[in-house]
Amino acid sequence: MDIQLQVGVKVLLKNQEGKYLLLRRAVDSKAAQKNSQGTWDMPGGRINPGTTLLENLARELMEETGLTMNSGPLLVAAQDIMKWSDRHVVRLTYRGTTEDGEPRLSEEHTEYKWFTLEEIKKLEDLDSYFKILLDAEVFDEHI
Repeated sequence: MDIQLQVGVKVLLKNQEGKYLLLRRAVDSKAAQKNSQGTWDMPGGRINPGTTLLENLARELMEETGLTMNSGPLLVAAQDIMKWSDRHVVRLTYRGTTEDGEPRLSEEHTEYKWFTLEEIKKLEDLDSYFKILLDAEVFDEHI
């Protein structure tokens, strides 16, 4: 059996007020798996082979929000996501900052909100892999 390797990049983006951007995935989003539709998550997505991780991160952020990062992102976590027998996904999560204004959403998402880290930790409808990182306090060490 051939297993397809996919790599995804995400960013926990902080604004000038010290809040973090989350996007709610559309329920009918083809980009999201069924179990993650309608959940809150960080901007990001799969990489295009032949381009760097950071180029892909900047592209995904622009496509999903119209925002840019004003500082070089810092890698804070790597996760193996192996829910499928034919696919192995590696998800790299960064933190970064922006001085841009409010996001413009793509069709993949229905809303956005800027949260404090404490507010994020209280959300019940988070992406499960994002929640694992929050529970491990990965972001607490780097913020």
